Amino acid sequence: MKHPTSRLLHSYWERLRGARAAPERSEIEPGEIRNLLADSLILEIDMAARSAGLRLAGTRVCALFGRELKGEGFAGLWGAEPAADPWRLIEIVAGDTVGVVAGLRGETARGDAIDLELLLLPLRHRGRTQARVLGSLSPIAIPSWLGLHPVESLSATTLRVLTDRPERALETPAAALSGGIPGGLPRPANDSAPFRRGHLLVHRGGRA
Repeated sequence: MKHPTSRLLHSYWERLRGARAAPERSEIEPGEIRNLLADSLILEIDMAARSAGLRLAGTRVCALFGRELKGEGFAGLWGAEPAADPWRLIEIVAGDTVGVVAGLRGETARGDAIDLELLLLPLRHRGRTQARVLGSLSPIAIPSWLGLHPVESLSATTLRVLTDRPERALETPAAALSGGIPGGLPRPANDSAPFRRGHLLVHRGGRA
């Protein structure tokens, strides 16, 4: 994780969950992460309908897209014709109860580009593990046009699965973003080194 917001939110989530796969949504105390709220989001998941809606979006996330995002669909952030399938990210997080961190590239209608880091972490909600996702979407650097020219499309550049089991860190990105990525990923010769799969750079996961 490159961005301080991602690292701090992940540490907070780790502390809340303890030995469990995920903490409860009701355990999240906004006051404890108030410095992270501008870049934070919470998604409501419907696995049967294959949909994820934004129940909460921080002020900087909304400024990035130039509108209030609460109630919108997560997939809508990626543009009318996304280059990748954002639902696959949700399937990894909610289906496998693991976190993911992705490098994204956002573009405006004028062609301005911004590099972003997306963190998604599973939450339990009323005993269900596939109901909520906690996350953050943070700009690596804040451009002068932020808040004036909205981002209209997103594309993924890297993906890392955050899991304690190394074998799953390599297998889980098989369900990643591009439909052309096949089901099983080979183990690289050097386990610590990232490797390319299609247009994605896949990193071995872990708690660090």
